Amino acid sequence: MSEKQASQEVLDKKAQALLEEKESDARMRTYKGPLNKLIVGLLCVWAAFQLYFTTLGAISAINLRAIHCIFLLVFTFLLFPTYKKEKRLRSLPPVWDMLLIAVGVGSFTYLILNFPRIAMTGGRIDDFEVVIAGAALLVVFEAARRASGNLAVLALLFLGYNWFGEYLPGYLGHNGFTLKRVLITQFWGTQGVLGTGIGVSATYIFLFVLFGAYLKYSGFSKFINDFSLTLVGQTPGGPAKVAVLASALMGMINGSAVANVATTGTITIPLMKQTGYKKEFAGAVEAVASTGGQFCPPIMGAVGFVMAEFLGISYTKVMLAAIVPALLYYVGLLMAVHFEAMRLGLSGLSKENIPNAMKVVKEQGHLVIPLVMLIGLMFAGYTPLYAAVFSIFGTIAASWLRKETRMTPQKILDATVEGAKGAVSVGVCCVIIGVIIGTVTLTSMGLNMGYLILYLVENNNIYLTGFLVMIMSTILGMGVPGVAAYVIVQAVAVPVLIDAGVLPLTSHLFCLIYACLSNITPPVAISAYVASGIAGSDQTKTGLWAMRLGIIGFIIPFFFLDNPVLLIGVDPDATMYATLWAVFTALLGTAGLVAGLEGWLIKRCNILERVILIALAPTLLYPGVLTDAIGIAVFAAVAGVQLVRKK
Repeated sequence: MSEKQASQEVLDKKAQALLEEKESDARMRTYKGPLNKLIVGLLCVWAAFQLYFTTLGAISAINLRAIHCIFLLVFTFLLFPTYKKEKRLRSLPPVWDMLLIAVGVGSFTYLILNFPRIAMTGGRIDDFEVVIAGAALLVVFEAARRASGNLAVLALLFLGYNWFGEYLPGYLGHNGFTLKRVLITQFWGTQGVLGTGIGVSATYIFLFVLFGAYLKYSGFSKFINDFSLTLVGQTPGGPAKVAVLASALMGMINGSAVANVATTGTITIPLMKQTGYKKEFAGAVEAVASTGGQFCPPIMGAVGFVMAEFLGISYTKVMLAAIVPALLYYVGLLMAVHFEAMRLGLSGLSKENIPNAMKVVKEQGHLVIPLVMLIGLMFAGYTPLYAAVFSIFGTIAASWLRKETRMTPQKILDATVEGAKGAVSVGVCCVIIGVIIGTVTLTSMGLNMGYLILYLVENNNIYLTGFLVMIMSTILGMGVPGVAAYVIVQAVAVPVLIDAGVLPLTSHLFCLIYACLSNITPPVAISAYVASGIAGSDQTKTGLWAMRLGIIGFIIPFFFLDNPVLLIGVDPDATMYATLWAVFTALLGTAGLVAGLEGWLIKRCNILERVILIALAPTLLYPGVLTDAIGIAVFAAVAGVQLVRKK
């Protein structure tokens, strides 16, 4: 074996190990015998509890969150191993995990029984209740270490800030807090582990993860893949375009870029490699397409519903505002795929490998009914939670319209178990996020960071403020699922932009996009690294390719910071004509930027044409009469020259 082959084999093993580390099912324990049946039964009980008490049942918010947390801790210590090399197949969990489950269940049960009394006394607790809070916090950190190591470390740093912050100078310092005060906030209050993060997990996240699992078992993902093939499969670079469309549609439903890469990527990445794309490029396309689904309407991976709750507005307004950024992101990615295919001289799939469009619609088209039902119910005024529950049952009903797609009782059970399991890792992330948010609230860290950034930025320069917030959002979102990343970022970064004069909805969208893009931002580009594991490619190169392909996502938020005409319905003074014109010129700007980066427009670009195309992109992306006129004229000139050269 040559040295090059040996190094590639080592790389493939590392990539596969990373894939297994990041894909939840591969990391989980499996049990044999009665315990396996017991766990399956408990997962179904949990799903039934969530479906009932988030819609018809009456329960206080704190009790719902505490019980949800109990389920999360039980399943984390049953399913997630203590260390990576631990034996996965077991008959019984280790003794220490049973002890951790006992401590976790006991602590939160004590909270449920005593919270009303403590709330009535204004948060007064005795020494025993301090111990209870401390034990619960230790158990939560151990659960987070297993489910998401990076986030547990970040939360530990934030928790330490409660004490060492008093030694920091300037805006980052505070007066310091006692252990008792910190534990009251983190466990006995509604700003810590039982705060916003777990509230999001106990409602939106669980239901939409479960909904995604039901769609998968109904055959919806196969329908999306087949339908995408009929649309773009025969065009140059068809498999890559299929990956973009399929991953966008699935990503906006399941809300997890990593999970989407690990599922759809196993189909699309090999197809792209067979077509002739480099393996780094193939992995990057899948990672970028899966990441964008988290801010792509109409579902936005459940993030949109959370944003609507934070802003106190209807979800429809959030969804409309996100349409144009998502459109530009995916148009830019499709153009990059197409130009790369033209540059490499790649063709699409042969006709015999493309399913018949009418046959696909006839045999599988009914599977889109639950998605239409979900959107229709929300527009009719139902809450997203009711819409999600009805759509889950609608998925079962729709699958029964044809024998080939019918969900049997076993499939329904498998979907329930997989959905509940999928909600565990994200849910634990949301619990530990409560520590971060509790620290931010107690220490006024978000406000202080805002003051610090505004102090560093002279004359309240909105773009420099945005740049610093972009860095903050990307760092805070690294290694964290989309919804969880947004919950962290909105607590710390959004107030900074609002203080600088940015509209609230614009601020939230700005931070959401960068929190999601942290999935493809080195050095912790998790989506790109998981995709490289499937592609067998170099992780660093795949991450850099992902940043290049998703470049429009990193740029476009700066163009709606102080001119939100690109966000439908946000600017009250913008007419529909002004918005449509801004979208048209932004699409031209996107085409120019991607063409310049890829070196292809109508034909291969020379160096001068590439520089000009990249330079004109900002003039078209920024809404303005003069900039639009300059950009359109230059773009037309470059296109005209290329047409003449082609003839």
